[in-house]
Amino acid sequence: MLTLSLLRHAKSDWSMPGMDDFDRPLAARGLDAAPRMGAFMARVGLRPRLILCSAAVRTRQTLDLVLPYLGDAPEISIERGLYLASSSAMIARLRQVPAGVPHVMMIGHDPGMHETAQALAGRGEPQLLAALGRKFPTAGLAVYAFDVPAWDQVGPKGGHLLRFVTPRSLEDA
Repeated sequence: MLTLSLLRHAKSDWSMPGMDDFDRPLAARGLDAAPRMGAFMARVGLRPRLILCSAAVRTRQTLDLVLPYLGDAPEISIERGLYLASSSAMIARLRQVPAGVPHVMMIGHDPGMHETAQALAGRGEPQLLAALGRKFPTAGLAVYAFDVPAWDQVGPKGGHLLRFVTPRSLEDA
């Protein structure tokens, strides 16, 4: 069984007009939410072996804040191609992951992250699927299991949505 964690970057700072989108850093809210999501991941035992992260500043900052909670040092690949990637591009990249990697985490952007999360969700608790359908907020995390032996076999509606967690749901818990 393969596990995929999709993590949208934490809230970015829009206070600097004219700043290039790629260079936008995290806002104070994002700097708070990302480590809380990392602590949640540690608490439930999510330990990706490979992290595929967009090269944008806000995604790399999100990674830096989550990473201390992920246990053994996972392999990390910072990829320009994941910056504002479409769902089809994200799934295509996922299919290139070697078969021996049991858990992958992708850190990226909307709308591609939300579209990917919806495209992969074939099964799961109805309330989780409904929540995922409504919105994929910043620092949101969707976790899937796939009953296939290799990443090149992952496809639309093939995932079992195990968790969909948002910073707000962590506050409410």
